[in-house]
Amino acid sequence: MNFKQQMEDNEQAALWNGRAGRAWVDAQEPLDRLLAPFENLLVDEACAASPRRVLDVGCGTGATTLAIARLLGAAGHCVGADISEPMIAAARARAERVGAPASFICGDVQRHAFEPASFDLIVSRFGIMFFDSPVQAFANLRHAASDGAALRVIAWRGAAENPFMTTAERAAAPLLPNLPARQPGAPGQFSFADRDRVSSVLEESGWTGIDIRPIDVECTLPEKALHGYLTRMGPVGLVLQDADERTRTQVIEAVRAAFEPYVHGSEVRFTAACWMIGAQAASASTAPKEAARV
Repeated sequence: MNFKQQMEDNEQAALWNGRAGRAWVDAQEPLDRLLAPFENLLVDEACAASPRRVLDVGCGTGATTLAIARLLGAAGHCVGADISEPMIAAARARAERVGAPASFICGDVQRHAFEPASFDLIVSRFGIMFFDSPVQAFANLRHAASDGAALRVIAWRGAAENPFMTTAERAAAPLLPNLPARQPGAPGQFSFADRDRVSSVLEESGWTGIDIRPIDVECTLPEKALHGYLTRMGPVGLVLQDADERTRTQVIEAVRAAFEPYVHGSEVRFTAACWMIGAQAASASTAPKEAARV
């Protein structure tokens, strides 16, 4: 399947190659700051694993890819993969500017024809929750991983544990009857909220030594970036782009007021409730084991 067909057949591909992808590119700087603690966690994991070839899944505009590439230096290589053409273009431009030993693939990780056994570490900073078939995606990643390769990925826990992330939707819902409701388990931000489901996906797709740990991370966003965040990001941001001016003004006022508890002077602060997910690529002679519990 070529990329054009992926775009036509995949709702997530259409989303991230349209408004959502462009919004992330435009907000690259504040989003990099917001997500920097997770980037640092994955760099620490890479440092501990001492890999030579790393794949960054759902790399976006490339912050984590480039950070790991800097860690590896000339002795290794980091490849970022994402389905969003605008975001990959931004990532490639960043890599060229800094001369980083990194490269980028624009494609659907679930279906991309990776060279077999070509990576000894696979990481992701919130890039794994959007597959329409997670088992197929992680089986494809297992194909790309060498025997014993490490998987270290971060995903969101549930919406109830992440009230900041649903603040805009709760405030805007009375004013936006066409606001789509989140569907549990469907591709999206909280699709990996259920730890048992995540464990089953990994076991079924050829990963072993599964360890799924809750982490709570303090995040900050510049207050001056909040308007762009609430008007362009997430479900509310997408719906607002088609709203009439009166509705748009009402929604922005309501949503901005709802975020006030998180505003502290020049910063927006919140706690992100996430999973740190670890596993190893099972060899042909190794049966998947029960997930570790913490």
